[in-house]
Amino acid sequence: MKKILAALAAAVSLSAAAAWPERSVTIVVPFPAGGSTDTIARALAQKMGEKLGQPFLVDNRPGATGTIGATAVKRAAPDGYTLLVASLGPYVITPHLMKTAPYDSVKDFDYLSVPVQAPNVLVASSSPVAQKARTVADVVAALKAQPGKVSFASSGNGSSDHLSAELFWQQTGTSGTHVPYKGGAPAINDLLGGQVDFSFQNVNAVLQHIRAGKLHAIAVTGDKRSPVLPDVPTLAESGIQGAEVYSWQGLAAPKGLPADVKAKLGQAAIEAIRDPAVAQRFTDQGLEIVGSTPAEFSAFQARENARWKALIQARKISID
Repeated sequence: MKKILAALAAAVSLSAAAAWPERSVTIVVPFPAGGSTDTIARALAQKMGEKLGQPFLVDNRPGATGTIGATAVKRAAPDGYTLLVASLGPYVITPHLMKTAPYDSVKDFDYLSVPVQAPNVLVASSSPVAQKARTVADVVAALKAQPGKVSFASSGNGSSDHLSAELFWQQTGTSGTHVPYKGGAPAINDLLGGQVDFSFQNVNAVLQHIRAGKLHAIAVTGDKRSPVLPDVPTLAESGIQGAEVYSWQGLAAPKGLPADVKAKLGQAAIEAIRDPAVAQRFTDQGLEIVGSTPAEFSAFQARENARWKALIQARKISID
């Protein structure tokens, strides 16, 4: 009898997977509308909806550095109707900053695809200290001349721009002052005004200001130069090894998706981000198209998770 019931349950599960999606799909974004994550989620939602024949609706649930939205997805049914689009923060950084994290980022999600990634860029503001720094060597010299006094803005404690600075200080044996803001926009505003000295900002967030000459680009954190900033060297080219950082966005679902639904979602996400119009739009902003498979994303998440956990523990960073 148990074997018969198990076979019937499997048949029902396969039938449901084959029919999916039969209704609209919700993509939770754990940040406010208008930011990079939201923009990418909406582009995916439109194209994935077209490809799969049902509406994909974006639901912004900001708060607690992304963990409110991520936790809501973790608790949802693993049926393919609730998804998460988030930056690396909720996936590999924030859980390690909290004494008690509301989810296990390795065990609680099925990873579907990394649509895009972008290096950060070390920019100098118009402050007196920053104006004298045109190269990475100049920044290191300033940090050594004034230990703990040169300021680095970030979009928040534990953000990729914050941890890029921590990694930079670690690799150069220096120390600066971290100035966290409540988001990228206010951090960039104070950089433009010269209230803070430097920052590791996402390329797409400050590209227009670099091109306008309002911020000076010193180096990018990628393993190669950015096509939109071809004259700006990498940190490695500037003599700083082991400080490669990419800010990335990922699509995930509650753990336990039926295999067929997982495959459909992964393929739809890849096709959506590689749509010529979508890809060109993001490439022009300085983003790099990735379009990884579920297996590739899962392996990548595990590597990134271990890397940032080690740095957070070594630097004793916490948000509690």
